[in-house]
Amino acid sequence: MIKKLLTPPVVQWHSKFETLIERSKDPRLTAFYQAGLPAADTSMHEVPFVALDFETTGLSADKDGILSIGLVPFSLSRIHLRQAAHWTVRPKEKLEEESVVIHGITHNDILDAPTLDDILAEVLTALSGKIIVVHYRPIERGFLNAALKRMLGEGIDFPVVDTMQIESNYQAKRASGLLNKLKGHSAQPVRLGQTRRRYGLPDYPPHHALTDAIATAELLQAQMAYHFDESAKLSDFWL
Repeated sequence: MIKKLLTPPVVQWHSKFETLIERSKDPRLTAFYQAGLPAADTSMHEVPFVALDFETTGLSADKDGILSIGLVPFSLSRIHLRQAAHWTVRPKEKLEEESVVIHGITHNDILDAPTLDDILAEVLTALSGKIIVVHYRPIERGFLNAALKRMLGEGIDFPVVDTMQIESNYQAKRASGLLNKLKGHSAQPVRLGQTRRRYGLPDYPPHHALTDAIATAELLQAQMAYHFDESAKLSDFWL
């Protein structure tokens, strides 16, 4: 079993949360930070996770907005589907035709949808006290931070476990060294659907925030079962 793939993070998340409690001005953000985090040395098998996924109006966090949010709480042994949540969000940013083709969310869908400000307390409550799991962290962490800066004048920061990063590191390790090159081993694609297939997980329709959140939760469970043993700690994975 591989004990570790990720370099320990530089950020001391508990200390940072203490600082953010003092700095945050919006009570919803303050409550999120006050909920705290599991200890860094918590076994991954005991960590309360929540998988998070966004659909957005584009790929730039600075100029595009969040269109839908999906999340599902889980552990490495169970996914809590009854506690899953999904919101369609009315963004201030323009809904481009190209993005509609990808995610299928139309102008009619967002016409009467709540704004991010309307649902922020509910979303942050669902995330509070858990470790957020994503597949490619610049989207969820980047877009939420940028959206809150525009909306509240202050952003948000939090640790994540990134299933894409785990897979990227594993693929790099698998393809490294002369022996692996002679065997023809090369790094494989790390997009969500392609990665799931390598673990024998089923294909789900892509670009739906809740479905992708569930798919990400399942992927982390598979990655941990395939590559890591009981000694794996949260500090080995959060970024």
